[in-house]
Amino acid sequence: MKISIVIPILNEAATICKLLSYLFQNSYSQENLEEIIVVDGGSEDNSLEVILQCIKENNPKVSLISSPKGRAIQLNSGAKVAKGRVLYFLHADSYPPKHYDHFILNEVKKGNNAGCFRMKFDSNHPWLRFLGWLTQFESKRCRGGDQSQFITKDLFDEVNGYDESYIVYEDNDLVDRLFAINQFVIIPQYVITSARKYREIGVWRLQYHFLNIHMRRWMGASSEDLYRYYKEKVVS
Repeated sequence: MKISIVIPILNEAATICKLLSYLFQNSYSQENLEEIIVVDGGSEDNSLEVILQCIKENNPKVSLISSPKGRAIQLNSGAKVAKGRVLYFLHADSYPPKHYDHFILNEVKKGNNAGCFRMKFDSNHPWLRFLGWLTQFESKRCRGGDQSQFITKDLFDEVNGYDESYIVYEDNDLVDRLFAINQFVIIPQYVITSARKYREIGVWRLQYHFLNIHMRRWMGASSEDLYRYYKEKVVS
């Protein structure tokens, strides 16, 4: 039983090789890793050249594929070509705990076929520390893609993967569906994820918009409505 790590990227030339090296250096055993699949969504920097050079130098288990832009589409594209029995979806700016592969495979062996880690931001801002503290609780309201997600390939196919109609909120949508069938566990180890978007936009401003997106979703907003709001308030 091996893990296929799927990492969607868009303009991550500055950091992607650091993450790839980290994943190999901090695995319990590289034998647990089937592969690392980097899925590019149309980067306009030199991400592709950087990754190819990184593969050539020291990462033979890494492969690079392309797909249309959109995290859900990119994640599904990676899952389709994955050879491992366990999929591990990871953001390009998130670093899982040491021996992450051991923790994931232990849960699968215990019959827990999907789940995530707890999460901390690389920031001492009180609110971001509070958000990290919340991730210890077994509630779907405390989940997010920054925590990374593992799932067996069989279960991923059974629930039809990520809903590609979601440009944002795709991680939460999958978690909602997994919670509905009682197939989700939180591993008590921490992913460290970048707070770069909070630093760029402002902690309180970005958190307000994220809460607004969650509230709109709970009140029945469509995936198109959520993306329209995100593009207008967060991206622009």
